[in-house]
Amino acid sequence: MARVRISENGSVPLPQAVRDAHGWKPGAELDIVDGRRGVVLQPVEAEQEVPAKKKLTIEEFLAMRPKYEGPPITDEMIEQAVLEEAKRRWDEKNSR
Repeated sequence: MARVRISENGSVPLPQAVRDAHGWKPGAELDIVDGRRGVVLQPVEAEQEVPAKKKLTIEEFLAMRPKYEGPPITDEMIEQAVLEEAKRRWDEKNSR
């Protein structure tokens, strides 16, 4: 524990060991949280710029689709596969 004094202008110096332990560099912003048991310093998370997303054209989007190169699939085959998977999941859930 380190003891510091509040300066005439109200500043409170933070010991170097504390700044180093938390990675606080000069210019870092801290929130001061006043609680019942004392005061807590919390670093303000730096806002990171989110790069603008490139808007795709419909042609670019469709070109990204995986290509299916298997045998032709009918609506009946899709329906059968969905029902089989639903039954498998039902059986798995109810066997526990």
